[in-house]
Amino acid sequence: DPEDTKPEDWEQPQHIPDPEAEKPEDWDDDMDGEWEAPQIDNPEYKGDWSPKQIPNPEYKGEWEHPQIDNPDYFEDDFVYAYDDFGVVGIDVWQVKSGTLFDNMLVTNSVEDAEAAAKSFAEIKEAEESAKKAAEEEEKAKREAEAAAAAEEEVEEEEEEEEE
Repeated sequence: DPEDTKPEDWEQPQHIPDPEAEKPEDWDDDMDGEWEAPQIDNPEYKGDWSPKQIPNPEYKGEWEHPQIDNPDYFEDDFVYAYDDFGVVGIDVWQVKSGTLFDNMLVTNSVEDAEAAAKSFAEIKEAEESAKKAAEEEEKAKREAEAAAAAEEEVEEEEEEEEE
């Protein structure tokens, strides 16, 4: 309502100092600062003022966009059919670093996918056997070094006993 005005007595603070509160006897202004009474809700506070709402005679309801035909629209059943993708981009969020991705295949041929999976499996088996051989070699090397160190320690103890 454009003609509605705020009443003059509306401006009241929400909280006022407690009129019944008294300054404590042991309050020291030098040590404790200036004493302020605790705040209480103002019984005369009426809340935020807003003008009364009246119906808008020109309101036509919530706006709804009109549906119109797009003369440039056409259906394309092969919009995603490409002869060659060239590249594949993958955005991966990971908690642990060091994750590797390889041997990716994008195809619409089941036969090609099965042949590639067989090839990938052979490569994986070869890599796992090479890794196992390297780990066994490293383990043998560490055991040999530990045995040599133990033998050297025994020899040193025997020399000390002879002296």
